[in-house]
Amino acid sequence: MTPRVKCLLVDDLDENLIALGALLRRDDVEVLQARSGAAALELLLGHDDVALAFLDVQMPEMDGFELAELMRGMARTRHIPIIFVTAGASDQRRLFKGYDAGAVDFLYKPLEPHVLRNKAEVFFQLHRQKQQLAHQLRELTETLRLNEMFTAVLGHDLRNPLSAILTAADLLQRRSEDEAVRRSAGRMLASGKRMGRMIEDVLDLARARLAGGIPLRRGETDFGQLVLRMVQEHQTSFPQHPIDVRQEGNLMGDWDADRLAQVASNLIGNALQHGDASAPVQLRLDGTDAESVTFTVANKGVIPSELQPYLFDPFRGGAQQRGRTGGLGLGLYIVQQIIQAHHGSVDVESGAGPHTVFRVVLPRRGSEVVRL
Repeated sequence: MTPRVKCLLVDDLDENLIALGALLRRDDVEVLQARSGAAALELLLGHDDVALAFLDVQMPEMDGFELAELMRGMARTRHIPIIFVTAGASDQRRLFKGYDAGAVDFLYKPLEPHVLRNKAEVFFQLHRQKQQLAHQLRELTETLRLNEMFTAVLGHDLRNPLSAILTAADLLQRRSEDEAVRRSAGRMLASGKRMGRMIEDVLDLARARLAGGIPLRRGETDFGQLVLRMVQEHQTSFPQHPIDVRQEGNLMGDWDADRLAQVASNLIGNALQHGDASAPVQLRLDGTDAESVTFTVANKGVIPSELQPYLFDPFRGGAQQRGRTGGLGLGLYIVQQIIQAHHGSVDVESGAGPHTVFRVVLPRRGSEVVRL
């Protein structure tokens, strides 16, 4: 069944309202009638989603132009299309005034029924399409919410069996005397840890989408020591790729240490994986500013310009070579969410020179828990 649409008719003469209503009224159109601007505003307050309004220009107390201006001033009525109806002759100044008040058209009396119906039908169809699109958007939004909730539950439940697998692989590696078994156990451990990082990324995505942001547990944190620890961890995986670290000033702040370790690890790992191995990854920590600390990660190599606008989008890794990262393409998105939760900023510069530079600015202080 075609959904009904609402059409507002405003005219101070009963005979005009009766004639207009007879031309427009049908099973799928609900006609609302008012004999004054004040009555029309009262009707609009009681009816949502009006598809079209026909306003008589010449009315006592409040004319059609004044009514249109009031409608444009209210959030719930400003988007209603308005067609002015007038018995006066065509006047250029009046036309300009009407269009300035928000009119989409003018009709002159006596009205041609065929023209009136056709013009109205255009707006009724547009309104129905708008309603349909809004309904589809609500359904898609709910489906997305349920999918993200399912992903969060699944990611959470996967951690327990994965923990058991990692424990068993660790025992095999440490206690078995068979070299082949130990190598297999080592591969199991490495793969399991990589899977664990993927699960944590998925859970962070769900927290950012469903919980309104990533929660923080702030405390006095030495960003310099934290970065050095992340460098040591990455050097074991990339022993041939040098990392140059330079620190300056006070690097203490009120931050979530675990989350900032995640930021540093993701940015350093990204630079090592995608940068030119012949040139060192350059890390700079500048704590000379009293209010903030700046952390930059630079590697030799340029990000293609077509990818740069989407670097911080979730799953942007799909446009790259997945085999190089072994991840889900969530790393930079999570970095951005964590930095924004600290009320900081992160950006990238690539293409102006031979290097790609990620720059993080972190305010030293913040509230106990911040949610976006």
